[in-house]
Order: sequence, then C-alpha cells, then structure tokens
Amino acid sequence: MKVQPSALFPLLRSDTQGQILATLELSERGETASDLARHVDASLPTVTRELTRLADAAIVESTTVGRRAVYRLNPRHPLANAVRDIAMFTYGPHPVIARELQSVSGITTAVLFGSWAARRRGEPGPPPGDVDVLVIGSPDLDALYDALTRAESRLRREVNATTITPARWQAVDDPFISTVRARPWVDLEIGGIGGKGAV
Repeated sequence: MKVQPSALFPLLRSDTQGQILATLELSERGETASDLARHVDASLPTVTRELTRLADAAIVESTTVGRRAVYRLNPRHPLANAVRDIAMFTYGPHPVIARELQSVSGITTAVLFGSWAARRRGEPGPPPGDVDVLVIGSPDLDALYDALTRAESRLRREVNATTITPARWQAVDDPFISTVRARPWVDLEIGGIGGKGAV
C-alpha cells in the first residue's frame, strides 16, 4: 500500500511520521514504539518502520530501559530546532489544544474545524494560518482564555475558539453547525458527545 505524504506538510513522509514527531516533542520522558502506536492510532509495525527511518536519519534516538527501547527527538541533530518547529506547527494543534482544554471545567467536548482540520484529513490546500476550535459546553471563560493562550504560545499560531451549548451542537437546522459537520473536523475527545471526526 502506497503511503500518502502529509497534506499538512508534504515534506513529511506521512501523517504517522508527523504525529510521531509531535508526540515525541511533547513527551517529557520519551515513548516506546507501543506507546507511540497507541498515541497516534497506528499499527505497531507502521510505527516501527517510521521510527527506523527517523533513527537512521538521526532525527530520533533511543535508549534501552529494561527490555524496551525508549525514543526521543535527538537534540544534537543540526536541524533539531527546525524539526521541533515543524512538528508543532503541523501536527501539534491536536495534542496541544486537547491537553490544554482538559484543564478547563465545563467542557463537554471540543472539535477542531476549518483549514487545519481539512489538511489533517488529507484535503489539499495552502498551509493553514490559524486553528479553529469549537468548544461545546459551558466552560469557565477565563480558564478557557488562559488555556488557549498557552496553546497559542506552544504552537506559535493563533487559535480561534467558538463556544456553543451541547444542544446547539446536536441541532440539525443550525446553519453554522451544519457547515462544521459537512466539512472535515477532528474530535479532541475532551468529553463524550463527539461524532465521527478524524483522529
């Protein structure tokens, strides 16, 4: 099966490779191949192949802990900073925003939509400049603002949030909701009423 290059950043070999790089950039202790397969929702053989390629290029390095190899980004690679920037700009929005929103009370669920979600689902187009997030529930607005500010700082791009009630998210005659649902979107899995968004 032919691997499709990333629509978010075509220089990346695949979505899986981009997700692995973003996960390792956010990891404090490193990740095993099994951990990464779970985080990026890919098979272990696929993740292992991507890790082998990245290790051959010295972009990632591994250490042995017990009987397991633990992978990290290689901070000594000449392009280490560029790799981190690419990982966060392309595949960082999903894990970073999800992590920050988990600290905000009153959120039922949240989804990413707009151009970033479209590229993440493989729809070709220009690089997204910002990230749109739909927050469903009754969040503490001050806490939400603080969380999104932290996400923007980490991602180095604007994050735009729209807040709606769970009832409106389920509405079938709301033009805005119909538009969001008709286009690619990514479920951040904050709560339990999401839909068939991308992962």
